[in-house]
Amino acid sequence: MISDSITGPFDVKTAPHPLSDTASASGLLRMSLDKRFHGSLDATSTGEMLAFRSATAGSAGYVAMETVHGSLAGRHGSFVLQHSSTMARGVPEQRIAVVPDSGTDALTGLEGRMTIDVAADGAHAYRFDFTLPDSAG
Repeated sequence: MISDSITGPFDVKTAPHPLSDTASASGLLRMSLDKRFHGSLDATSTGEMLAFRSATAGSAGYVAMETVHGSLAGRHGSFVLQHSSTMARGVPEQRIAVVPDSGTDALTGLEGRMTIDVAADGAHAYRFDFTLPDSAG
């Protein structure tokens, strides 16, 4: 089993998209995600996010799914990340996890959790704690 904790920067682009007719009056926001990870996670990802921003400053929440394609610690494949995060008056609580059994190719069997940090200047960085079988299936 390979276990590691890696960090690195990533670039993200979001674009707003319309909600379904059912959700259009909900106050939610829907956005596409387009990311580029750098470092030991050398990958791109695409996904979708649903978010809500409270009238209280610093309070919000989002859920998202994204598929990541590239290499992790030199092993190539893809996997899916599931996000469920909130911010309560500026205090974040994140849960970003690899969806079980979503790893493909040399990333088959990947398990892990990610955290995201956004600096005051808007720069994004990740920390990814993961395990991989010694050899992919």
